[in-house]
Amino acid sequence: MDLRKLKTLIDLVAESDIAELEVTEGESKVRIVKSSAMPQNQVVMMQPQGMQQHYQPGAAPMAAAPAAAVAAVVEPTGYVVKSPMVGTFYRSSAPGSPAFVEVGSTVKEGDTLCIIEAMKLLNEIDSDKAGVVTQILVENGQPVEFGQPLFVIG
Repeated sequence: MDLRKLKTLIDLVAESDIAELEVTEGESKVRIVKSSAMPQNQVVMMQPQGMQQHYQPGAAPMAAAPAAAVAAVVEPTGYVVKSPMVGTFYRSSAPGSPAFVEVGSTVKEGDTLCIIEAMKLLNEIDSDKAGVVTQILVENGQPVEFGQPLFVIG
C-alpha cells in the first residue's frame, strides 16, 4: 500500500466519526485507530505471517512515514478544485482511455477535469478557472469526500 493511500485513509478517519479502520489489500493489512486522548492517529502495518522475515527491515520506515506525512501537510498554492460530492474519483471516461487532464495540462473554464461516480451516476467535474494543472491530489479509483481537494490550477 503506498503512502498516498495511507495518508488518505488517515485523513478520512481523522475527519469522520470512525474510531477505527482496518483495510486489507492483497497480503498487506493496515489498521488506523483514532485515540480520543491523543490528537494523532496510530498507523500499524502488519505483514503476513510467512513474509515477516523478508519485509522486516522495510516495515519500520513505512510505518514511520505516514506520521511524518500527516505532520508536514502543506497548503497547495494556486486555485484548488474541490469535490462537490462524495463518490469515486476517475481521471478518464473509461478504463484504458486517456486521462482528461495531466499535470502541466492547460485548461479553460468549463473543461472536464475528472468524473466522480456517485450512486451509479457518472458526474463530470468541470474546471471553474482557466490555467495550468499543477497538481493532481487524488489517485484514480480512490474514494473522495465532499470538499476534498482534487486538483490545483496555477
